Amino acid sequence: MDPRSLTPALRVLRVCPHLLMAGLLVLSAVRAGTPAAVTAAAGTGAVYAVGSAIRAVRESRSAAAVWLAALSAAWLVLLVLTPDGLWVAFPLYFLHLHLLPVRWSLPAVAGTAVAAIMSYVHHGAPLNPGAFIGPLLGAAVAVATVLGYQALYRESERHRRLVEELTATRAELAAAERHAGTLAERERLAREIHDTLAQGLSSIQLLLRAAERALPDGAPAAAGHIERARRTAQDNLAEARRFVRALAPADLERGSLAAALERLCEPDGPGPRVRFSVSGTPVPLPTPYEVALLRIAQSALANTVRHAGAGRAEITLTFMGASVTLDVVDDGKGFDPHGWSPSPGDGFGLQAMRSRAQSLGGTFTVESSPGQGTAVAVALPLPSGVRS
Repeated sequence: MDPRSLTPALRVLRVCPHLLMAGLLVLSAVRAGTPAAVTAAAGTGAVYAVGSAIRAVRESRSAAAVWLAALSAAWLVLLVLTPDGLWVAFPLYFLHLHLLPVRWSLPAVAGTAVAAIMSYVHHGAPLNPGAFIGPLLGAAVAVATVLGYQALYRESERHRRLVEELTATRAELAAAERHAGTLAERERLAREIHDTLAQGLSSIQLLLRAAERALPDGAPAAAGHIERARRTAQDNLAEARRFVRALAPADLERGSLAAALERLCEPDGPGPRVRFSVSGTPVPLPTPYEVALLRIAQSALANTVRHAGAGRAEITLTFMGASVTLDVVDDGKGFDPHGWSPSPGDGFGLQAMRSRAQSLGGTFTVESSPGQGTAVAVALPLPSGVRS
């Protein structure tokens, strides 16, 4: 028994069988009053005490069987000497049921009850229904009590394991939420830096170049200041871009967007077979574009795994000169996108994907119908500086 499952009340109950055995042996010896009966009662008590103190009896079924055989033999000697020894049968019932498997304990209990009845007959006591009903009723009560207690104990252990699993799951969930929050904040900072500082510094550079070209030839001092300001803006723009790259998702730190999407298609437990392909001539994309496309692909594929019941899926990244598109298609059960609304627990994956695409000036579309699979497409216009 797991010590963690024992309440103070249960610890007290564990002592009660020892007290019951000792009390019944003393009662048998006192009522018999003969030296032989007293010696037999003392011997039975000694066998019981030794077995209770040996750890192997509690841990090994074979050791428990040997001890119970010795204890039963000592009890039978006491039973032959005095009819009062039959009262010891009651704690023996519990010992058999507690230490032996059911296929052995039930026959042992039945044999103990028969021995108690035969002792009553052997000592010439007048026969009456109580002589038979008493030992049998005691055996039935013992069996019902022990089996009921074992069922309650198993239920208690099951609840304890469930509580431990729930506690561990809550800790894992909290850690996952913290990690997700950290990633979301990194992405938000990357977008803010790209959309504000980086764009602002780039605009400053363009204005300084225009101012440099508009200066008259006779202003060398002003031209020097403008040149230094332009270089400073250029250096800070490069630094801002390094910040954006550092805040990008870990999947993008190990290579290009195409490599990250290809890793996303690698088998990871049960789920659809996913294939990745690239169309067109790849061009370097700004970090916010790579982050948005990767996150949209991850969300779309997660929806496919959780809800679509698909056997196959395909992710296609297409470069088309002035734009880049991402398509995620599966052969799952599909749904009606016009009549769909998120239910509690579904999350807001489609809204989040649409929001990401629109924040970069792109479009997001979903094509699906029941039984016909689902196709998710996002198209982002490329800045003029990165078009092929």
